Amino acid sequence: MLTTIRGYYEKGQIILKEDAPVQTRTDVIVTFLTEGNETTTAKRIPGGLKGKVSLPDDFNEPLDDLKDYM
Repeated sequence: MLTTIRGYYEKGQIILKEDAPVQTRTDVIVTFLTEGNETTTAKRIPGGLKGKVSLPDDFNEPLDDLKDYM
């Protein structure tokens, strides 16, 4: 089961803003969401893949592996 609970880190402790949905010892993964450290995505360039991607001429032809089902 994966559950996300908001909270904050302060003075070496993690304080949860709501109760955890478990009552026994459970492994957790902590992800720190620091402000100002947002991921920047590169600006898309129209036609940037031109000449790098191609489709074979028989792309829409039936596959030999599926002839038994046709």
